[in-house]
Amino acid sequence: MTIREQIEEREEKTLAAAACLSNDEKMTMRQNPEEPCTFRTAFQRDRDRILHSNAFRRLKRKTQVFLSPVGDHYRTRLTHTLEVSQIARTIARAMSLNEDLTEAAALGHDLGHSPFGHAGESVLNAICPHGYKHYLQSVRVVDYIEKKGEGLNLTFAVRNGIACHTNGVAETLEGNIVRVADKIAYINHDIEDAVRAGLLRNEDLPQDAISVLGYEKSARITTMVAAVVEHGTESIEMVPHIQKAHDILHAFMYENVYHNPTAKREEKKAELLLEKLYGYFHSNPEKMPEEYRRIAKKMDVDRAVCDYISGMSDGFAVDLYSELFIPKFWK
Repeated sequence: MTIREQIEEREEKTLAAAACLSNDEKMTMRQNPEEPCTFRTAFQRDRDRILHSNAFRRLKRKTQVFLSPVGDHYRTRLTHTLEVSQIARTIARAMSLNEDLTEAAALGHDLGHSPFGHAGESVLNAICPHGYKHYLQSVRVVDYIEKKGEGLNLTFAVRNGIACHTNGVAETLEGNIVRVADKIAYINHDIEDAVRAGLLRNEDLPQDAISVLGYEKSARITTMVAAVVEHGTESIEMVPHIQKAHDILHAFMYENVYHNPTAKREEKKAELLLEKLYGYFHSNPEKMPEEYRRIAKKMDVDRAVCDYISGMSDGFAVDLYSELFIPKFWK
């Protein structure tokens, strides 16, 4: 037996009956058939492909909540992704589900996120006639954009988990873990970042929520993770009283942080920047890199421009805007 086959056999013996196994033919189906790896299961292979992708590396310079914050400790889209992966793996392990599938979908869930966070997502959705949702764009990234248009050729289960991570229902419990882990991660790290930025004090948090969830970040995460595990595998969600406390905290964050004018004061500038870049490349598609010119020919210009701009990091978009639209002085 190969090492991969030994791992698959061990999964059959140790994972829960509801787990997605790495030798499940439907869930491991790829768009283009491949020979199995000697050492890694199909989901381990997907995880490695995501980790080595260009889109994954660009996450380190993409906004989570605060646009280009000054300081080393604010979250970026990359650190958010790593926290989601850790929480998702903890839940999967506790429930005896497939940790490798969970990790792969978690690491890939935000690959298609736009620059400037949800402000960028909103403006691209308004401009592009195809619309723009970051969770669907993440699937486009792994299917059509990575590796200069070849894609990563991921399994069905990982792609499905990525596509459903925001508000859909995945076909595997592992995919649904990613959706819940994403919510647990961002509400807790956004509180920490908001306190660091001076937008909140810990004592401002709603007492009816944190008295249930916990007064510190680690305690709240532990409470929410335990609530998912306690709920069981019939569906992946928190037990009702913890879900209610989470929803109270979530509503508080929307009112006081996500729509806070101090945190969002640069968003209009970011939106105008993306609108200007979109218009420029729509009029000059030949100025885009070759892989996006191919998309323009195969599909259409709007699709290609949206793919190109959504893949940019915040810093790259700002630098490109400066190069194209800010006058240079003679030296």
